[in-house]
Amino acid sequence: MQKPKESIRIALIGNPNVGKTSLFNTLTGLRQHVGNYAGVTVEKKTGTWTLPLGKEVELIDLPGTYSLSATSLDERVAVDVLAGRAKDIPAPDLIIVVVDVENLRRNMFLASQASELGAPMVIALNCWDIAEKKGLQIDSKLLEQRLGVPVVPTVAKHRKGTVELAKAVEHAIETRPMLVRPKWPDAVENALGRIKAELVDQRGETLTEGEVQRLLFDRESAVCERLTCPAPAYKPILKAARDQLYRDGYQPDAAESLLRFRFLNPLLNDILERQAVAKTRSKSESIDQLLLHKVWGLAIFIGMMYVVFQSVYSWAGPIMDAIEGVVGWVGEFTAGFLSGTPMLQSLVVDGIIGGVGSFLVFLPQILVLFFFISLLEESGYMARAAFLMDKLFQWCGLNGKSFVPLLSSFACAIPGVMATRTINDTKARIITILIAPLMSCSARLPVYLLFIGAFVEPVYGPRVAGITLFAMHFVGALLAAPIAFVLNKTLNKGQASEPFVMELPHYRVPHMKHTLLRMYESGKEFIVRAGTVIFAMTVIIWALLYFPRPAEVEDQIRSEYVAEAGLEEADQEAAIGALVDGAYLEQSYMGRFGKFMQPLFDPAGYDWKITVGVLASFPAREIIVSTLGITYSLGGEVDEESDDLRTTLSNATWESGPRAGEPVFNLPVALSIMVFFALCMQCGATVAVIAKELNWRWAIGSFVSLTAIAWIAAVAVYQVGMLFL
Repeated sequence: MQKPKESIRIALIGNPNVGKTSLFNTLTGLRQHVGNYAGVTVEKKTGTWTLPLGKEVELIDLPGTYSLSATSLDERVAVDVLAGRAKDIPAPDLIIVVVDVENLRRNMFLASQASELGAPMVIALNCWDIAEKKGLQIDSKLLEQRLGVPVVPTVAKHRKGTVELAKAVEHAIETRPMLVRPKWPDAVENALGRIKAELVDQRGETLTEGEVQRLLFDRESAVCERLTCPAPAYKPILKAARDQLYRDGYQPDAAESLLRFRFLNPLLNDILERQAVAKTRSKSESIDQLLLHKVWGLAIFIGMMYVVFQSVYSWAGPIMDAIEGVVGWVGEFTAGFLSGTPMLQSLVVDGIIGGVGSFLVFLPQILVLFFFISLLEESGYMARAAFLMDKLFQWCGLNGKSFVPLLSSFACAIPGVMATRTINDTKARIITILIAPLMSCSARLPVYLLFIGAFVEPVYGPRVAGITLFAMHFVGALLAAPIAFVLNKTLNKGQASEPFVMELPHYRVPHMKHTLLRMYESGKEFIVRAGTVIFAMTVIIWALLYFPRPAEVEDQIRSEYVAEAGLEEADQEAAIGALVDGAYLEQSYMGRFGKFMQPLFDPAGYDWKITVGVLASFPAREIIVSTLGITYSLGGEVDEESDDLRTTLSNATWESGPRAGEPVFNLPVALSIMVFFALCMQCGATVAVIAKELNWRWAIGSFVSLTAIAWIAAVAVYQVGMLFL
């Protein structure tokens, strides 16, 4: 979003779960822009807010943070933006600090830190309605007098106080009110002065007052990364200043908290009063007693996840069918329009339209899943679920914050991988990213449905078919746990995991507007990030499947084709066309590569046609279905529910070699293929996103490792299956 230089920028900051994003959504509505901060992968949310007198300002929703002592990637970005260090983003002209009334003292700690950055400030006292219900009363006018900045009570989800907040901001832009700052004792001032003298005055570093404080108070400050002088030069300076502070009676790591709260406590005394209320357990405590129970809480969680995933598939199914129908109709219409140019027709229909359709068809599942995720987050349950999962995750090096990214990955690993930015523990974040592709994404479902429908249900019935489908969805998740355990023991060996700290937010009734906005943002992000990569790779795969195209292939097939009695001329042509397409695919670069790679997949029971399907499905896993349709001369229009395709696969035989004439497909082969797809990398777009979040070394390593694991598992399933099935 390009803004003129004279536009006013306002940063919205606050602790997690104080209603900051709800306030941002209420103030900006749909006039938002979601992107990334330059040079990093943290999501950047900006919006336009119109003030009462008609002036439009740019509102920046910064990631939630408890303090400016940033540890996670998104917290560091928040600090950089506030300090004016973020690339292409000037420092904000004003800061709105969103404060939860119930946690006034702790929330004001962040406001006090932000005041050191020199920007004017407005305090938004949010969750006012919940505080009143709990018998809390706050004298906002007295607080405003003591702090020296406007203080406005708000209830973001009901738009209460937003007009008053806008007026206060409008006035603050002109008057530039500054929050009162603590006066540091001489020992702290001397230590700060020492750092400033040696780094700023002598070495020419450009540091704000707040950044100098971070260098003193934070043991591993992110500010160090921006210093121009090398580590051997600045580390002794910081150590000397911290040692001097320690000798003067202050523990450097605890000094800031001690002194800031010592300064804030008198300001906040008599501000918050609790009225006498009956000493009965609140509804929230009663609900938590059940939802956080080690047995019943877990049972409710499992039941809720079942409802969520059942709804994802049942609600999205009709819409997905409609999208497939529209894409198919557009493809047929375009094919007729371009019938005179076969190569262009194939490029547009199979490459471009097929590429777009291959990711658009999964958009409904993405939207439905994020509808439920948004409901669970806004209601306050998601934090409780993370708390429950933390106990299960600890043994393998993860924590509760890994839960939401892994849950998101069941629809698509791309939003799941990007959701790991909130994980403070670097090791836990890397592990979560690496195991996210093991969650069974939507694109794998057609593979499961095809082979279960062809080889499981006809023999064992719908009950076993349902159990098999359930098992395929969670085999990757089960394997992810030991993989995470091994990674935790090998990555940064000896580094202790950071403790998991999560504040349980209030229970709230979800705001449908915010839920729909979250769905819109998630869908847009999926289309932009996943869609572009999948589309590009689909076109590349199309070229490998299309070229070369020897003209004599069609002539030979037509000369050898024996017309079948009872078939209309149009059907005869369709049959010939399917045979020609299959022959062309065999002669294509991908077909030749598939034959070259077939010996590698032979231990898993794959012939060259299955191998081509596996290789061609790298951009999007469901492509194997249409590829098998082409290789078996049924055309690329077949889907996972096609009776013709299922029958053809059941009757397919080996064309040559020691197994010539034997069936290619049986139950062990079908299970082997499904296990391979359950454990391999989700798609090419996932590799690209992992590279962006970490680097290409991690992305390629992840792809190779998961492919190797999938191959080993597929071979094991086939070999064992051939012995017992």
